[in-house]
Amino acid sequence: MAALSSAGCSSADAGEPKLDWGKCTKDVAAPGVECTTLKVPLDYEKPDGKKIEIAVSRMASKNPDKRHGVLLTNGGGPGGQTLTMPATLKKIGVPQSVLDTYDIIGVDPRGVGHSTPVTCGLGATDHPSNIPTYARTGADVTAEAKRVAAVADKCGKSKTADILPYITTANTARDLDQVREALGESKVSYYGVSYGTYLGSVYTTLFPERSDRVFIDSVTGPGGWDESFVRKFGEGFQNRVPDFAEFAAAQDEKYGLGATPEAVEKKYYEIAEKLDAKPSPEGYTGQVFRQVTFSSFYYDSELPNLAEIWKALDTDQPVPTPSGGAEGDAAAGSSDIPTDNYIASQMHVICNDSNWSEDVAAYARNVEEDRAKFPMFGAAGADITPCAFWPSEPVEPPVKITDEGPSNILMLHNLRDNATPLSGAREMRAALGDRARMVTADQGGHLAYKYLGNKCADDIVTKFLLTGERPEKDTACEKN
Repeated sequence: MAALSSAGCSSADAGEPKLDWGKCTKDVAAPGVECTTLKVPLDYEKPDGKKIEIAVSRMASKNPDKRHGVLLTNGGGPGGQTLTMPATLKKIGVPQSVLDTYDIIGVDPRGVGHSTPVTCGLGATDHPSNIPTYARTGADVTAEAKRVAAVADKCGKSKTADILPYITTANTARDLDQVREALGESKVSYYGVSYGTYLGSVYTTLFPERSDRVFIDSVTGPGGWDESFVRKFGEGFQNRVPDFAEFAAAQDEKYGLGATPEAVEKKYYEIAEKLDAKPSPEGYTGQVFRQVTFSSFYYDSELPNLAEIWKALDTDQPVPTPSGGAEGDAAAGSSDIPTDNYIASQMHVICNDSNWSEDVAAYARNVEEDRAKFPMFGAAGADITPCAFWPSEPVEPPVKITDEGPSNILMLHNLRDNATPLSGAREMRAALGDRARMVTADQGGHLAYKYLGNKCADDIVTKFLLTGERPEKDTACEKN
């Protein structure tokens, strides 16, 4: 596994583990950031049993007079490295006043990156994405079932299969509490995005009195990435399309995709059907086209490149390379981390957190139902995944998110988020009850605070992080 320089644990005088801070590895290193590791139980039911390592980073407050405490962070995924999160907060423009208020803590979740990492032994083309593949017919579901069963089988036979059942959100939350204890803090604040919103919700459910200010941005449903969540991708795609259609129509002379948003939406179906019949020379099938479009919807900065891809596919020209979009593997380039770690650790969490249906015919029925409801991408969100064939049953029931605990949670959500659709965030808001206040922003894509420059939303979050004060009731922020 990947070890961090000068890392280790020793016993403090009070009997708690002491974090021995040192240099970070090259892929994590940033000004003001230091790193260490902490040993935690693999199975919390057996606290004296096998231990695994959790990698931790810290960007300490440079203004002790303003320091309020510790801010644990998570950058999403699941499977995303979070050691880099302290530096990321600075990079995206989180105010220095906020950075002075906390020691910002990054923790690679168990199974991820520089923490004891998992692998499924997958090659680059075995399972490129955990966003399900668009199923055109029932036969596609049957064929996909065979493919993903082989993926799950590899995970169950990998060199890290012995720790596979214990890579869960609940155990990651327990690890965060071990970090809190090692830091010598009675309470911690939390900042999580995307999947990190579910992790934060689980943490503050398991340890309500140990959580201070909890900020979650781009929120999943209360079940995390379960079957109901993944089926919402069709809804999220449909909600987000108007933003892209408006963008492309406004530049019809450049892209030629349609002079009105309605024409651009029609073009989507034309290109998909064309590629279903005959792939492009680069290998773009209708399935790949739909998935690249979904991935590019994450951020407004991806929309110009997506329009160029559509234009090329529409006019039979060479297709530009997608510029990204969905959260990727920050561990790339670190030789000590398995090359499939991002996708493998993501699968471990998704498949271990809840009990997925094993009925292939049920997935085929869901595909047809969601194709009718959300014709653009519903037949992808409902398709079968490796979780249907996962080699381990959940080691414990999912954590039930409730309204029990202090009223200290601030939620922020874009109205047209394709990756964590609004309906799921509303379900989380309902589950948290009076514990939470929710701010919605009239904008599209994934991630909100400091990403889209919405002053109303940004100011509310900054005030909360600085003071703990939230709006008295749920608040809607208009477009800038």
